[in-house]
Amino acid sequence: MLRDVVEVESGRRRRIVSRVLQASAYLLLIAGAITMVTPLVWMVSTSLKTLIDANRYPPEWIPSEPQWSNYRDLFEQVPFARFIFNSFKVSVLAVAGQLVTTSMAGFVFARLKFRGRDVLFLLLIVTLMIPPQVTLIPQYLIFRELGWVNTHLALIVPFWFGGPFGTFLMRQYFMSIPQDLVDAARLDGCTPWRMYWQIFLPLAVPALAALSVFVFLERWNDLLQPLIYLNSIELMTVTMGISYFLGQYYADTPLLMAASCIGILPTIAVFLIGQRYFIQGVVLSGLKG
Repeated sequence: MLRDVVEVESGRRRRIVSRVLQASAYLLLIAGAITMVTPLVWMVSTSLKTLIDANRYPPEWIPSEPQWSNYRDLFEQVPFARFIFNSFKVSVLAVAGQLVTTSMAGFVFARLKFRGRDVLFLLLIVTLMIPPQVTLIPQYLIFRELGWVNTHLALIVPFWFGGPFGTFLMRQYFMSIPQDLVDAARLDGCTPWRMYWQIFLPLAVPALAALSVFVFLERWNDLLQPLIYLNSIELMTVTMGISYFLGQYYADTPLLMAASCIGILPTIAVFLIGQRYFIQGVVLSGLKG
């Protein structure tokens, strides 16, 4: 009888501890979500204020008279629609280049056997440890000699020559495909190109979607390379257009926040559209944890 009472009491205590831990985890997640969302809410709120209200202290979270005209003024003061088009052009073409070249390279490193394959792959992975700032000046000198300065070619063409991260991602995913499919394809007389095109590529949709999200976000949010290679206003991207409202001594904060709100919408849309494939591709390619 006493043992039953002790077991019941022990079980009750374990349930209480479990509920406390679960409640603490939820509170921690809620606090983290509020911390992440607060800057976004402030950005949207400021984009609907006048310049005087944006600099007022203490700040007001909900503007008394929302200034929707800020979004209209944004497109009237600068060719922001052109900036959006340029960013889409650069981002989409860079994504296309990465999907084509890295999927081919990943298939070669995953399924084709040749002398020096592992050494070449190791050298490719080593380049991930090289900061991009190290190659910035040599790359600029090469592009200047090619006449690509002040053109979008400098922002697009390099992504059509593969990349270490995308190749690693695709290789890891291709290695997870069962060997039985490869053996069956070889018995049917399937060439490596046909095997890649008709078997591996259709199965790699999750990895391709994950890579697309990575590359699109990187290209869309990049400011350094457009700032170095682009001089004409008609070639500028969204990130350069946003920085246009931030001067050395003066910042038009409402228009700056309005531009930021518009600039962040495509990245949110791309992630939401490819979220399911993105998570699946990251997990199956071994990038989790």
